[in-house]
Amino acid sequence: MHCISLPSSHLLLHSPPKTTLKLASHVSPRMFFNDSATNNNSGSTNGFSLIKNVSQLLWGASLPPGILISTVRTAWTSTWQIMMSQLAPSDPSGAYTRPPSKFRLNPTAATTKLHLYVGLPCPWAHRTLIVRALKGLEEAVPVSVAGHGLDGSWEFKDVPDKDNDILVPTMDRVHRCRNLKEVYRLRKGGYDGRATVPMLWDVEKKEVVCNESYDIIEFFNSGLNELAQHPGLDLSPLELKEEIEEWNRVIYPNVNNGVYRCGFAQSQEAYDVAVSGLFSTLARIDDHLGSSRYLCGDRLTLADICLFTTLIRFDLVYNVLFKCTKKKLLEYTNLHAYMRDVYQIPKVAATCNFLEIMDGYYRMLFPLNPGSIRPVMPSVCEHEFLCRPSEREAMSSVGKRVQHVLTCNVEPCAGHQC
Repeated sequence: MHCISLPSSHLLLHSPPKTTLKLASHVSPRMFFNDSATNNNSGSTNGFSLIKNVSQLLWGASLPPGILISTVRTAWTSTWQIMMSQLAPSDPSGAYTRPPSKFRLNPTAATTKLHLYVGLPCPWAHRTLIVRALKGLEEAVPVSVAGHGLDGSWEFKDVPDKDNDILVPTMDRVHRCRNLKEVYRLRKGGYDGRATVPMLWDVEKKEVVCNESYDIIEFFNSGLNELAQHPGLDLSPLELKEEIEEWNRVIYPNVNNGVYRCGFAQSQEAYDVAVSGLFSTLARIDDHLGSSRYLCGDRLTLADICLFTTLIRFDLVYNVLFKCTKKKLLEYTNLHAYMRDVYQIPKVAATCNFLEIMDGYYRMLFPLNPGSIRPVMPSVCEHEFLCRPSEREAMSSVGKRVQHVLTCNVEPCAGHQC
């Protein structure tokens, strides 16, 4: 698939519809929860204790009867399939099929008064934040950062910035809308489709410019050089375009979207195909990076940015939640060092809010994690570990850090001492 047509909008899945399982004995909810159960923690504990006591009276210390387990399992499976079919559509084999982006970029139609909407958990939005930062477009293209809402939508909220080193959710800095869906509806003619990130907004025309991530990063790389602080940085040079596209054709279906094809697979066969493609591709890339600092040699390119935003989430989320369990990224010597190398490029670490990433997946993707319990962050995903020397500079023919190679004169690591 050609990278210019990659459908790469990120979707937050909604919580399931409220359903009630009707058992043979019609028991009133009041038997289990009194009024205090909904008002304080002790009441809630008492309510669940009552449920436990009733269950022990019914079948003692043994497991619930098989017919109850079978009924609940059937009901849950049916509900799960309904949710997944609507929110993570699949083909007849059960393989996840990502919906295409609705708004593709027309650079000649865009004004220079633009605003970027992103969500921090989203790897597709993360691409745009990194290229925006490396090109020095922070002032030219302001950003509003949406957070995950309880219903799975992208919501705006004013989060106190306790750590100036990383991005946090914000209010809608243009319209003061409550959520991203309201912003989409402000365009001429309105819009009731999927409200995805990233989304580039034309402030003057009040119109969606684009919600396709690859279109946006190409535009940021070369379309706004007159506004960029680092116009000399080219992440997609003409002599490397064919090689970049080749890597994107491999990485997008098997890695970027491959982890989603594993996590959102609705059949064992679909999962087996996806997980095989994912790990065979990771092994191929790891082997390539044994003799090349970046995917295309000594030059950091858009292909590296696209790969990085998946890699930085791999051990944090995909390895566990998306069942990408064959190997951790840490087990790939070259890939993990490569990821740390990119992470340590000035301004990149500031775009990585790991708690927001974990919340956006573990707490909001209800079909994959019904309890909404966020696991502890792996120690190998903490900032201090990621700042350990990658020792990949020596692989570059000029032996210098990438920001110097590309004459990108920015301050080290956005406040971090890496």
